[in-house]
This record gives sequence, C-alpha cells and structure tokens, in this order.
Amino acid sequence: LRADPPYHSRIGLGVGMVALIVFVWWFVTRGDATTAIVSPSKLPSPGAVFGSLGALAGNLGGAVVETLKRVFLGVLLASVVGIVLGVFAGTNRAIGSAVAPVVIFLRSIPMGAMLPLMLMLFATGEEMKVMFIFFAIVAFVFSDTVKAISIVPERYVETALTLGASNRQILFKVLIPLALPDIVTSLRFLFGLALGYVMIAEAIATSTGIGFLLNRNERLGNIEQNYALLFVIAFLAFGIDFLIRFFQRGVFQWRRDL
Repeated sequence: LRADPPYHSRIGLGVGMVALIVFVWWFVTRGDATTAIVSPSKLPSPGAVFGSLGALAGNLGGAVVETLKRVFLGVLLASVVGIVLGVFAGTNRAIGSAVAPVVIFLRSIPMGAMLPLMLMLFATGEEMKVMFIFFAIVAFVFSDTVKAISIVPERYVETALTLGASNRQILFKVLIPLALPDIVTSLRFLFGLALGYVMIAEAIATSTGIGFLLNRNERLGNIEQNYALLFVIAFLAFGIDFLIRFFQRGVFQWRRDL
C-alpha cells in the first residue's frame, strides 16, 4: 500500500497515459468538419494544433521571455514577503494572529475580481502585472511557510535548547534550514499557479506575452494556435518545476521524499 512502483514503470505509465489521451484526441477529431465526432471549430486535430506552432514561431520567443520575466519578478517579490512574514508568524503566534485576516482575505477572493483594483492602482504597465501575481500567490507562500515551520519536529528544538542555543540560533540554524525544503516545494507549485494568473493580466492593454497572443488569436479565430499555446504554457510549467526539483534534490540530499 502506497509503495512507489519502479522508476521505469512510473515513466512508462506516464508516457502510456499521454499516448492514450493523444489517441482519443485524434480519434474524435479525425476526418473533416462533417465526419469528425467533435467539430474542428471546437477541438482541432493534433496535427492541426502542433502544425500551427510554425505560425507562432516568429512571436513566441519574445512572448515567452516577457511572460517568464513577469512571473519570476512576481514570485520573487511574493517569496521575499511571504517567507519572511511566514517565518516570523510560524515562530510567534501573535504575529500569525495579526496577519491571519489579510491572508484569509487574499486566499478567498477570486483574483479576477482583484484585476480592476490592480488596474486602478498600477494602471496597465509592467508594475500591474507583477503586483497582480504578487497578490495572487503571496498568501499561499505565507501559509505554506508557516506550515513548514510548524511541522519541524519539536525534538530538534529541544535538542538545540539543551545544547544552550539561543532563540535566534534555533531560528536560523534549526527551524529555517529544516523548513526550507518544504518551502521550496511550495514555490515549485506556485510557479505553475503564477503562470496561470499572468495570462489574465496579459490579456488587458498589453502587446507582449503569451496572454496577449491568446487574446489576439481568440479575436482572429486562430483556435489551433491557442491550443498550441496551452501546450507551450504546460511545457514551461513542467520545465520550471523540473529545474527547481533538480536543484532542490541536490541541495537537500537528506530529504529522500523530494
């Protein structure tokens, strides 16, 4: 129960599931508009979708760079604020109680409803897009940091106290180092969330980014290119997650569960 299958079996199962999905996709879209089970106007065939990548090539590189720049800046800002406040809240419950209402508000409100406020505060420049991502994920960074600090086994703190460590030493040499792997894991998943949110911000009054391409293709009726862009977004999210996890495993080698 809950045992991991061999590595090669996991890879094979994942590849097999992707192949099955692509086969079903091809099956329901094969033929022309009159014979296909699903109309090409709703779901283009795999060949049409991946074939449209050539038409995107001229604008795709710059769009990816602009989108990733906004995502990284927003996540970086949210990480600095969320982790610092989360560490203090995880070690001082009074700070946690004071910040809790703001965190609950940010985690509960739909971010689409925050967009008009972001536009009012930051207009339509780069600051709006970065701050929109910041407000979208900072509460999650905070909450996950508090949780990571809280689940550090008490025996490590008690051992440090027995050895005469001060509160500052316990914080920086025990709690933060032991909580850091889980904080980085949280940031891995939040990068994917940020990639989704930036599409909302880029669809408004901008001429760069993947979100702009999605919005433009929708107006022009280029449905195949929009489906292709979804795969580009998924590939970017997977690539970021893979890189962070690769370095995470190298830095925190003592955590076998990463």
